[in-house]
Amino acid sequence: MKIKLSGLAVFVALAGVLSFIFLVVAIGTDFWYIIDASKLERSHNSSAALSSHSGLWRTCRPRSKCFPLMNPFWYENINMTASHKQLLSLVTLTGISVYIAYSAAAFKEALCLLGRNNLLEEVDIKFGWSLVLVWVSFIAEVLTGAAFLLSARVVGLKQRREQRI
Repeated sequence: MKIKLSGLAVFVALAGVLSFIFLVVAIGTDFWYIIDASKLERSHNSSAALSSHSGLWRTCRPRSKCFPLMNPFWYENINMTASHKQLLSLVTLTGISVYIAYSAAAFKEALCLLGRNNLLEEVDIKFGWSLVLVWVSFIAEVLTGAAFLLSARVVGLKQRREQRI
């Protein structure tokens, strides 16, 4: 099978651009993690919105505004040294660890209060289409890299043929 370098270049350019577009859309959207608790809301006649969908930058609820996740390095007017940033990062990682432990304990408590089967049947937790876009972007990036390697091989073989002549 003979591979044309121009066709390979078009494929590489197209796959690279699509990979970038999918990654930008995935990073900018808020559907990485979806919690659907509409069954639980109906069964307990709750007026509070328990369902949500989250992205990398914010979390959104159906009947209210989205609220951003905090970024401690966002403000430009704060003068922080590198050691302060490292200390803040360490505190942030500690906070995330405590939050994960608290979430696990809260989930266990909710299971005990509502019954193990009841809660899991009424709350649907899943990954969203933003994560699918990231995987598509990753696959396109791998294909782009493989096509680059293949094009380097084709150019190398052409140069060897030309040197023999």
